[in-house]
Amino acid sequence: MSGRMHRGWHGGGRGRGPGRGGWQQADLPSTDDAAAWLSGRLPDGWFVGNPDVTVDREEIVIVGELPPLDGEFADTEAGRAERAAAISGRISRFREQTRDERIDIARQAEHRYQRKVAWGARIGDVVELFTTASVPVMTRLRQPERIVLDTLVDSGVARSRSDALAWAVRLVGEHAEEWLGDLRDAMAKVDELRAQGPTGEGS
Repeated sequence: MSGRMHRGWHGGGRGRGPGRGGWQQADLPSTDDAAAWLSGRLPDGWFVGNPDVTVDREEIVIVGELPPLDGEFADTEAGRAERAAAISGRISRFREQTRDERIDIARQAEHRYQRKVAWGARIGDVVELFTTASVPVMTRLRQPERIVLDTLVDSGVARSRSDALAWAVRLVGEHAEEWLGDLRDAMAKVDELRAQGPTGEGS
């Protein structure tokens, strides 16, 4: 069975290769089979069902659902605190017990797909990501955009311009997920048509 894969736009699985401007897009292998490969490679019993696999140019993030907690917790402040502590402990146990094997799987996946691999675990609505990549992105902003970032910094929403920019990107992602998904699907279709080339008569 193949797992679920979410994709940041990266040109149908291609990324950037070595060069003055970073990596050239054609140099990274496709990640189209990454979810299927990981679902086959992961040990049985680690997760409930297949993990969510999110891919972009630099990183593959694997987040799996852990079995639910045993017992019930009172719907009180103390009960919710106990539940949060139990979830944190369960995820911590999984992280420690699987560390060596996760490192081995990540090493294989990094060799196969030429991207860093990060892990996470979910119990119910709680998701905890382990070490993930923080990738610098260079951009030039005109004064109106800089003023927006500085307003976020001055109001205490963000600590710095870079933090404000990351906050703005997260906000767009939260409120435009459906639109971004449609955009990625459309761009993937364009990439498929480009790879096929012209096939009509008289071409």
